[in-house]
Amino acid sequence: MSATETISTIEGAGAAFAHQSLRFTLLMREIEDRIERKLYRQGKILGGVYVGRGQEAISVGATLMAEPGDMLYPSHRDMAAFLVRGVSPGRIFAQYMGRAAGLTRGRDGNMHMGDMNLRIGAIISALAATVPVAAGSALAMKYLGMPNVTICWFGEGSTSLGHWHEGMNFASVQKLPVVWICNNNQYAYSTPMSAQMACVNVADRGAAYGIPAEIVDGNDVFAVSAAAKRAIDHARAGNGPYLLECKTFRMTGHSAHDNADYVPPALFDEWSKLDPITRLESRMIAEKWASREEIDGIHAAIVKEVDEAVQWAENCPFPDPATLLEDVYESE
Repeated sequence: MSATETISTIEGAGAAFAHQSLRFTLLMREIEDRIERKLYRQGKILGGVYVGRGQEAISVGATLMAEPGDMLYPSHRDMAAFLVRGVSPGRIFAQYMGRAAGLTRGRDGNMHMGDMNLRIGAIISALAATVPVAAGSALAMKYLGMPNVTICWFGEGSTSLGHWHEGMNFASVQKLPVVWICNNNQYAYSTPMSAQMACVNVADRGAAYGIPAEIVDGNDVFAVSAAAKRAIDHARAGNGPYLLECKTFRMTGHSAHDNADYVPPALFDEWSKLDPITRLESRMIAEKWASREEIDGIHAAIVKEVDEAVQWAENCPFPDPATLLEDVYESE
């Protein structure tokens, strides 16, 4: 399918796709706002807190194009991958607050979570280290003759680390069914892209491994979905890996304790005008897929859903200390 045909197919879904995308982008932002701006500052969440504010369209757009059997390896800024796959907001809050109902049953208190029943691999803090793991997942799929692909997200900073290059090279040589998605949010912690690589785009690195690559507007969920569909179809057809570089911006510090004073204020002003949620809502109104009143109603419903999820999670018990070693060490 050509790029034009792919975009036409997604846009043909029109209102339904837009409403679905808006729900997940709003839900991701509201959940992360509660985690970072309320629960963490109230002392109810310990450890690091990392959010994807301004980057929601990337995980939403790509995950909506995946099949249920495809394996996902989201980064710490891809909360929507969990939501699209069916993880409830309550379980996510329970995870961050160390409750037994969290995805790791209280064995971790933040984003180091996954759910193999939903085909979501747990996040590895050394982000580039996820890349060879994802390549291994794709190798297993190929070996077993499965009609599935692996999708792996990472930041542009990961592409300057050895793990990333080893995983890319292996996937290319083995012609594995894997889609690499770079969330290029311009800053690897406090290091701007220009200070960590000489090439202009992350996509330029794909050619070194014989991997097709393209640059995508990461703040346009329609553009992300169209590109993800092309990449997934390419990998699923047995043509090997595909690299997407989604241009976006991190509209916050690296983590909750970082005020991002190293970022020129003008950049925040510039990218705030390209907010993926605002752009989606504007298009929905322009295309007459929804009125402002309908969109406001969706906002209100999301806030209510998250209110209830926080309350549910706070009422969940902490794990029983007697179960501490379960699923951690093998017992005889």
